[in-house]
Amino acid sequence: MMDAIVFDIDGTLLDSSGIDSRLYIESIKTILGEVKLRPDWSDYEHVTDQGVLRDIIRDNGLSRERELISQVKRVFLQSIAEHLRTQGPFREIPGARRFVRALNQSSEMRVAYATGGWTHSAKLKLESAGFPLDDLPLASSDDHDDRVSIMRSAAARFPESTNRVIYFGDAIWDQRACEELGWQFVAVGTALGGIENFDSVERFIDQIRKN
Repeated sequence: MMDAIVFDIDGTLLDSSGIDSRLYIESIKTILGEVKLRPDWSDYEHVTDQGVLRDIIRDNGLSRERELISQVKRVFLQSIAEHLRTQGPFREIPGARRFVRALNQSSEMRVAYATGGWTHSAKLKLESAGFPLDDLPLASSDDHDDRVSIMRSAAARFPESTNRVIYFGDAIWDQRACEELGWQFVAVGTALGGIENFDSVERFIDQIRKN
């Protein structure tokens, strides 16, 4: 039976969290105006593009929720595309692209993406940085507001049953979601004291699979 490796994207595979957050907030203010925001992302019930936006709309007493979400999403996608056109691809976390490609060619593992972002923006960023996309499951905030459901949806799209799921993420909400799902969590980045590059992760995965 295969093992499944599921990846968050922003801050995990791509050094994109800061720019992504800035463009996201700018897109919200373009459509909604100078709305009130909560002090920290973790203050929102669901830290995903759609989940946070839904809370912002409700916090500010706005109506026409579905229409506003569609408008913000459109502006945000245009902003991501314009950033890529003018600034070039987002930088990968060192070694991430090679690692994902190697896993995707393995006969013993299956790879998927699970992101709190929207599908189209995630694909734009991954494709620009050279990550494989064809036939790989990708679940996003277009599928669900909450991260647990997004992650579960990604794993459910594998064509065969998997033995276990190992998830790479960079934020506390990734870790909490893994605890709820019973998945093995691998922290990426300094915020959680995780790995800062993927150069030696192959050996790390071998050790995990032997346990």
